[in-house]
Amino acid sequence: MQLTAVYLKVPQGYVGFVEELPVANTQGDTLEEARTNLPEAVQLVMEANRFLAEETFVGQDVIREFMPLPASRNDLTLSGILKNVTAYSCEKVAIASFISAE
Repeated sequence: MQLTAVYLKVPQGYVGFVEELPVANTQGDTLEEARTNLPEAVQLVMEANRFLAEETFVGQDVIREFMPLPASRNDLTLSGILKNVTAYSCEKVAIASFISAE
């Protein structure tokens, strides 16, 4: 699976983001700087999401396992991935709200 980086020229330099993961974004004075910063932004978003998920399920009986992704979009559609991410995010928020309400 490959992600798509998008870079926009702005008065302050360049803004970069990942189409498939729009919360991962960065900026740079130059295009090269934005390109260098973007992989770190993706990694930070993934680490933050992992931390939040772990924090949400402390004390719960959960199964965590690695999930390999297909090598191409032909094997798994982007809309399917986004639906799963959205459903997971909504479910996580609902579960976190339920747990904190107890």
